[in-house]
Amino acid sequence: MDLREINTFLHVAKLKSFSKAAGQMGYTQAAVTIQIKHLENELKVHLFDRIGKQTTLTHQGTIFYEYASNIMKELAQAIEAVSGSDELNGRICIGTIESVCSSVFPELLREYHRLYPKVTISIITDSPEALLHMMDKNVIDIVYFLDKPVYNKNWIKVLEEPEDVLFVSSASNQLAGQIGLNLDEVISHPFISTEKDASYRHLLEQYLTSIGKELHPFLETGNTEFILDQLRHNLGVSFLPAFVVRHDIMLGVLSCLDVKDFQLKVWRQLVYHKDKWVTKEMAAFLKLAAREWKPDLQPHPHTLQYL
Repeated sequence: MDLREINTFLHVAKLKSFSKAAGQMGYTQAAVTIQIKHLENELKVHLFDRIGKQTTLTHQGTIFYEYASNIMKELAQAIEAVSGSDELNGRICIGTIESVCSSVFPELLREYHRLYPKVTISIITDSPEALLHMMDKNVIDIVYFLDKPVYNKNWIKVLEEPEDVLFVSSASNQLAGQIGLNLDEVISHPFISTEKDASYRHLLEQYLTSIGKELHPFLETGNTEFILDQLRHNLGVSFLPAFVVRHDIMLGVLSCLDVKDFQLKVWRQLVYHKDKWVTKEMAAFLKLAAREWKPDLQPHPHTLQYL
């Protein structure tokens, strides 16, 4: 059995796409298809169902996935054990939510790449629940997510830091600068929201339900940068983690709205599975991320109080 074919199988399973696996591995899609076909012929089973644009593991594929993951894990450990080089040159797969990916990761990964330029990084964005499930299935090495504190006996948590979630608008919005806004005033304003699976939106809606209120966004999107762009153009109000809007608030472009008797926190959390072999590449990322590496920004004087 060819290890290259096993590696290709794992990439297709993780990315749920023959074309994405081909692109990531530097193969043609035809080459990936041929490798999977050879593997299926050798195993005498069908590993994937391809219905329309969906590629999913069959029952036999799911079983083989567990063994294939262990094979490649054992091989990686063996290579690392006998390697005399201290230079990091492997691969890590990190799962995160879109808001962390667009705000925290760009500079974090730039710093990681500066320190370890030969490491290949794959990023998967999804809801915390989906990412943690993928980590439990060994599809993802590390998950960096935002939610209320969650624990599992099978996880090792490296970071758990509270983060305010803020109502925010353009600094030129009519609500900006007002003291003691009522919650009704804010949520009745044209509202731009993240998708329903975002943890902080879910927590906000839970709170609103508890006091008999509802959120009715005029725009929903999972693209945090798009939300920020709309806010900068004064097209509404949104509810976002402080780290997402910190830079714009410091520059005086956006404003944190002062809402009376309201505060909501979520926690930035960084975890990996307790049974995961922690490679040097993983250990380096965990150490850097846990240091909460941030750029040296000077706050706008009128917004320092919110940060």
